Amino acid sequence: MAAPADSKPEREHRRRVLKGAAILSGVANSAVSCTIRNMHGNGAELVVPVEARIPEEFLLYVPADGIGYRATLRWRKLDRCGVQFSGTEPKPHWHYG
Repeated sequence: MAAPADSKPEREHRRRVLKGAAILSGVANSAVSCTIRNMHGNGAELVVPVEARIPEEFLLYVPADGIGYRATLRWRKLDRCGVQFSGTEPKPHWHYG
């Protein structure tokens, strides 16, 4: 039996994680340290310093994974923010991590 047309799509399960990461914006080769609290194939929830400026689009580099996730900021509340992934790419050569 098909789901009703007005039903919400099933959300992808988010795995709880605790990984260090860096928000790389390329603006003067800047990096903001953050922590990933949960993650799934399409996005993640991050903990960032309240005073940090987060660009609308950036590369989220996760050293433990060795992957840079192309990310778009979807929401922010105090020290938390949600991002959506649109692809991956290698770590920029200028980043020290």
